[in-house]
Amino acid sequence: MAASSIVDRARSEGRTILTEIEAKQMLEDAGVPVSPARLAKTKDEAATIAGQLGFPAVLKIVSPQITHKSDVGGVALGLTSAAEVAAAFDRIVASAKQHQPEAQIEGVAVQRMERQGTEVIIGVTKDPQFGPVLMFGLGGILVEVLKDVAFRVVPIVERDARQMIEEIKGYPLLQGYRGQEAADLGKLRALLLQVSSFIEAHPEVAELDLNPVFAYKDGAIAVDARIVIE
Repeated sequence: MAASSIVDRARSEGRTILTEIEAKQMLEDAGVPVSPARLAKTKDEAATIAGQLGFPAVLKIVSPQITHKSDVGGVALGLTSAAEVAAAFDRIVASAKQHQPEAQIEGVAVQRMERQGTEVIIGVTKDPQFGPVLMFGLGGILVEVLKDVAFRVVPIVERDARQMIEEIKGYPLLQGYRGQEAADLGKLRALLLQVSSFIEAHPEVAELDLNPVFAYKDGAIAVDARIVIE
């Protein structure tokens, strides 16, 4: 589905927050490396999609009314077979219905469970004065605890991307601190530039969150994506 039709559909339904599947589809179409997520409406569909994307698989409940999926038991991780995926589909749908009976459940997002890397976050917010502002920092829970982030006004150039990465206090972690795998800094810079270009091409995006992005020695991939439109 084209980005414009994704945005149009959300607006026609009175939504400003895209589903994870919609957000990832927009980013994927723009060439941003994301772990693809596909919608399954039945447990058999979920098992088939998991087989196509590869095991281990992750399932997440898809509902416009459910923001914090894990709070309603709407997430299943590390599923290693079609049978496990099918059982998890039934389990998380039942749990979501029990916790939020009024929620409209569209199905379940199926994605591959990516191997762990160094977690970073890339985000965009709109400043009333400067417009879109790009953020980079350590991801996962670290971003909330350490608030170790760098900012630049969009659009950015290569030099900005390099400086953003080198400015954060956690930069030594990305260089391979104490034997930890070093991140591919070139791929991280490229990812920041891709996100900047994506925001330029999509002025309707008010907020963007890629958290976590797993940084590896041979690349980087966004595991979770959130987009808010105006």
